[in-house]
Amino acid sequence: MKDDVAAFKRRYGHAPALAVVIVGRDAPSIVYLEQILRSCRNVGIGGQLVEIPGRVSAAALRARIRELNDDPHVHGIIVQMPLPRRIPLSAVLDTLDPDKDIDGIHPRNAGLLTLGYDGFLPTTAHAAVEILKRSGIELTGRRAVVIGRSNVVGKPAAILLLREHATVTVCHSRTRDLASVVRSAEIVVVAAGKPGLVTGQMLKRGAVVVDVGINVVGDRIVGDVDMDSARPVASAITPVPGGVGPVTNALLLTHLLRAAEAQAQEARVGRPPPLRSVASSR
Repeated sequence: MKDDVAAFKRRYGHAPALAVVIVGRDAPSIVYLEQILRSCRNVGIGGQLVEIPGRVSAAALRARIRELNDDPHVHGIIVQMPLPRRIPLSAVLDTLDPDKDIDGIHPRNAGLLTLGYDGFLPTTAHAAVEILKRSGIELTGRRAVVIGRSNVVGKPAAILLLREHATVTVCHSRTRDLASVVRSAEIVVVAAGKPGLVTGQMLKRGAVVVDVGINVVGDRIVGDVDMDSARPVASAITPVPGGVGPVTNALLLTHLLRAAEAQAQEARVGRPPPLRSVASSR
């Protein structure tokens, strides 16, 4: 990333820049967002934390996002979730510029993902699948189970695994006999937000496990997998913390650089780059 950012700066005369929006100061979120901004500084990317008071109205949040949309010096925008209860998610989704939506939450990017086009991917789901690919885990034809059906992790992770030609089952809170479904899987991606949900007794011997969960239990951060019982059964497993999280942050910066490149090219030639299909439907 350092090399790519340096090359971008030589080509266009400025660094890519990220705006990180948080509504209300929440300590865990601030720590996470500061890690992202520190990563930006480490590779030469400009980053700003946009703090908005917790009592802000939905209309005021929309107005601030529009300002960032219109700012040519901001190339990517992420909005920390969850929002305060009184602010609907649509306040962000309906306002955020999809060309600056580097975390893939805008309906246009979600649609591009579903149809197999090269939009911005939800970064955590992207990281979960990228870890498997970079680790040399064979995905073609393998049976994969994704636990969790959120729009930011579970659903997009399932689609990305389908792109890699895995056979995918999505489980959720109403799945009957979760253990028997998980036991059929060679690859398990867990993103349910429930500590210890998946145990070693539920896993097929030799399964590969990607734990996306982040849960605070007492003074510890743990995942959705009971590590003590799962580690002896799994052939590979991601740790929590230190697994999916750092890869997510790194990929977010690659998304930002791609957004900055597209915006710089559009400013030069006056039109956006064409959409590109990346998935097979067979």
